[in-house]
Amino acid sequence: MGNVLVTGAAGFIGFHLSHYLTDQGLTVVGLDNVNDYYDPQLKRDRLTQLRDRPLFTFKQVDLGDRDALTQVFETYRPEKVINLAAQAGVRYSIQNPHAYVDANLVGFVNLLECCRHFDVQHLVYASSSSVYGANRKIPFSVDDNVDHPISLYAATKKANELIAHTYSHLYALPTTGLRFFTVYGSWGRPDMAYFLFTKAILEGTPIKVFNHGKMRRDFTYIDDVVLGIARVMDHLPQPAAPNDRPDAHQGTPAPYVIHNIGNHKPVELMRFIEVLEGAIGRAAVKEFLPMQPGDVPETYADVRSLVEAVGFQASTPIEEGLPRFVEWYRDYYNV
Repeated sequence: MGNVLVTGAAGFIGFHLSHYLTDQGLTVVGLDNVNDYYDPQLKRDRLTQLRDRPLFTFKQVDLGDRDALTQVFETYRPEKVINLAAQAGVRYSIQNPHAYVDANLVGFVNLLECCRHFDVQHLVYASSSSVYGANRKIPFSVDDNVDHPISLYAATKKANELIAHTYSHLYALPTTGLRFFTVYGSWGRPDMAYFLFTKAILEGTPIKVFNHGKMRRDFTYIDDVVLGIARVMDHLPQPAAPNDRPDAHQGTPAPYVIHNIGNHKPVELMRFIEVLEGAIGRAAVKEFLPMQPGDVPETYADVRSLVEAVGFQASTPIEEGLPRFVEWYRDYYNV
């Protein structure tokens, strides 16, 4: 069936995707630099879960290392590439801008170059709901203008989409960008709110509730995200007819498309905390704070393009997803 290259394989989404694809009988080559943005032990433990799988091969490679990345492509000749490697986090980008340029821009171009030179059939890459930035129209649609990012992280993701379109146009490289909306679940990222909330509630310390709780997020469960990626991976974007009018992201003459992956059901932050408290069995001590730089008050995904393209829509409510996460957290941390 050929190899699938998954970058960021030691990360939250990359780990789950690699697990799923090998379950489906696909050969997966996983790349990750295993950096210390958050606890590397969690990343190593994810990899431990994958290493015993005969269809999975891991290479510790940074996308910024062109020679090492080229060697991986020469050795394994992947047919499809899923790029989930990135420097994540909105707030961290305010203090550490160079980390985002190195990983999300330089690394992404290195990957695109390898994809075009080694005739990759399809590149699927992670974008983010953060590209919608200061947009006020709700729900966020892939056809909306996204020229007003409010964090460097968001700006690098928008840049990824623009650069990918250029490669699709110049080299006929099929690319699909996926704008993820607040992905959560087991083996998740410790810098995410639900993870921090769970830790604090179990320890009896206050949780930080930004914008005084007046926020809504389109929380998307990890299993839904993985299924969406897998569907998209096997669906090549088709160029529009020459006379079609190009719009913001769809319908260009290049084999290029953008989709939102979200639950299409934004949840009030206070409701999210209430469900989490119920799953843990303890009430949270809440510290209400103002909005943080780079944050937005609401995210809400218009998922019509994904449904129309591959017939998939996320469906797991937080009432199911959060208890699963809490069960994993208690088991992993023995609390």
